[in-house]
Amino acid sequence: MKRIFISLIALLILNSCGNDELILPSSVGAFGKVMVVTNNSNWQGDVGDEIRKSFGKLQVGLPQPEKTLSVSQVASNGFSSMMRNSRNIFIVEISDKEGVNVIQDKYARPQTLVYLTAKDKEGLLSMIKKHSNDIINTFRESDVHYLQKLFTKRRLDDSKYKTFQNLNISLTIPKEFRTVDDTGDFLWLRQHLKSGIARGTGSNNILVYSLPLDDETKIADNIISMRDAIGEKYIPGAKEGMYMITEAAYTPYTIETKIKENKAFETRGKWEVKNDFMAGPFLNYAIVDKKNNRLLVVEGFTYAPSVDKRNFVMELEAIAKSVQIN
Repeated sequence: MKRIFISLIALLILNSCGNDELILPSSVGAFGKVMVVTNNSNWQGDVGDEIRKSFGKLQVGLPQPEKTLSVSQVASNGFSSMMRNSRNIFIVEISDKEGVNVIQDKYARPQTLVYLTAKDKEGLLSMIKKHSNDIINTFRESDVHYLQKLFTKRRLDDSKYKTFQNLNISLTIPKEFRTVDDTGDFLWLRQHLKSGIARGTGSNNILVYSLPLDDETKIADNIISMRDAIGEKYIPGAKEGMYMITEAAYTPYTIETKIKENKAFETRGKWEVKNDFMAGPFLNYAIVDKKNNRLLVVEGFTYAPSVDKRNFVMELEAIAKSVQIN
């Protein structure tokens, strides 16, 4: 019996060796950060300058200047086994072939590696200029998926909300969010921030509602008036006559995108409370739901005075992009 037991254990170990999920260690590294692997001469020259310039573009819609992604560098010969567990890695090196390749979960899980190669430094510089936007989007989407997996582990039971039931949708929302309002037509959830200067007063917020689907060609032009009307109706300030509006001094940025194969409009901008001093960034997704003849809106906004807000908005982005129309 003892020999049979030992044999079974050995068989399980051998089988597990073929399972990458069991073998690969957990990746490390905060979201919004990328480790660049390239030799020091590249990093200190034009190649490094272009990487810092591209990744360091300011994130749209934030009150203070914040980089789209933060980068750090390690020399190619210092890319040790410990470094290989990083979650987002950008490898830039000279090779016989020119190209950009994305590999998932090579050294750890979850992990995104982007390899960029060219035959000389001039080629590397040209490739970075040509592909930087796609590379940045790859890492940002990787961060969104990473956050969604984290939120799934501590997901709020959204079946208890009248608005979700009436709209027949679901979202992956962390259980730290609490209900502010749930009318059946409009849902407002809030998470109080627990760290930094914003602790206590700061918050992340999720809004969900729908509107009739009229002329699709006018959706982008109507997003601001739409959200201002919702703010006046549902999001009051501290005194009468105060309510959330879109900050007039900052022009929001709207692009067409897709959410779960549905046409959508992503708008980033700044909100403020009319006749008050409260303000912050917002991220709005207006989703064209033709099946139900409606415009489904999922918005996140942050109030976090005196602290950086990029990562808070990215958390809200991950929640909004998790929406499922049932």
